Amino acid sequence: MTVSPTAADVAEWFAGADRITVLTGAGISTESGIPDFRGPNGLWTRDPNAARMFELSEYVRDPALREVAWRNRRDHPAWTAEPNAGHHALVDLQRRGRLRALITQNIDGLHQRAGATDVIELHGTLYGVVCLSCDHTTTMASALARVAAGEADPACEKCGGIQKATTISFGQSLRPEVLDAAVRAAADCALFLAIGTSLQVQPAAGLCELAVSRGAGLVILNADPTPYDGIALARIADPIGAVLPALVAGCC
Repeated sequence: MTVSPTAADVAEWFAGADRITVLTGAGISTESGIPDFRGPNGLWTRDPNAARMFELSEYVRDPALREVAWRNRRDHPAWTAEPNAGHHALVDLQRRGRLRALITQNIDGLHQRAGATDVIELHGTLYGVVCLSCDHTTTMASALARVAAGEADPACEKCGGIQKATTISFGQSLRPEVLDAAVRAAADCALFLAIGTSLQVQPAAGLCELAVSRGAGLVILNADPTPYDGIALARIADPIGAVLPALVAGCC
């Protein structure tokens, strides 16, 4: 089934929902200048080999790949990006008391910089660093200072182990307490809103099906079709930065 009504068709459902759980993906941050992964100009679309940096086994095996990964962290657009209208609209929704939970697959911290609180970061955050051997954690700022000083692949200062960002790579499990919070939020909402996500990565994508199975309506804001369009009330392909503030404005 093709689901493609306009935002106006969704506004009444949105306005009537008292508990809205939101899942965001990379598409909400593209208007802030952070490329997504699978879109027409996505990171993996332009360079399929870039996906290797997100495979834990490859990252551990290949020192040269880790050096590239550290340079990419140093140059990540998140450091200079600013929250856009979509991020600010979700903060407005939270302040109005209509947001059950904000779950994100993003690692860029833009929801928090916009003013959102209690964000459930399913895939971790770019702002921390963890040792894969001893679990010692430190800040990304301190690790990047070492990169700037000439360490191409900074090792753990506690045990000498391999370090990576506190993000979830392919081959890593999500933190149980984080996933549990997301599952509870999906199971206890009136409307589940998936924004800017291709819904191809599990278990995040499966939250849509869980929400629907518990009686919630599913609305998807994404430019391209997703595997869950068939169970959605609607998929809106219009720009997130225009649609989302309009939907939130109609919530009063």
